[in-house]
Amino acid sequence: MVVSHHMKVMSPVNVEGRAKLGIRAGDTVRVIQKIVELKKGRGTDKKEKVTKTARTQAFEGLVLAVKHGTEPGATFTVRTTLSGVGVEKIFPLYSPAIDSIEIVRRSKVRRAKLYFIREKAAKEVKRQLRNARQMNLESDETIAAPLPETEPEPISEPPPAPPPEPDTTITETQKPVAA
Repeated sequence: MVVSHHMKVMSPVNVEGRAKLGIRAGDTVRVIQKIVELKKGRGTDKKEKVTKTARTQAFEGLVLAVKHGTEPGATFTVRTTLSGVGVEKIFPLYSPAIDSIEIVRRSKVRRAKLYFIREKAAKEVKRQLRNARQMNLESDETIAAPLPETEPEPISEPPPAPPPEPDTTITETQKPVAA
């Protein structure tokens, strides 16, 4: 069987649109993916029931690498920091689970693969911990959440002086008790 190059393949994904996006390393992208959650439970008739709920979730981060360009097996790796932890996800470019891909920002980079950013992030965390140890902070949580700046309290009048203490000198009527 001879396959011509003019055959149109049906796909739930806008293949041309995703190929024309031209995702490159150094781009900051927002990937909106469809997540299907399966919930198992027993109904009133005591039978296993599986309910499917679909929701969308955005994952925004820096593209570290694009592999295989725009061919069918193309993938791109996105890295972001979520609550202080570096998270990387590898997305297939033409995955139907991806609702949409938007390029938020483009950066000029001098590498095709930005894997060195992993080490850079790790070094930064180590540096923060080292600085915290020098300042004798209790934990790394104190670095992540800086204390809110409070305004200095207005200067008020000095507190009233304490009342004078009673006189403790011994008079003739009070004689010390001999021990």
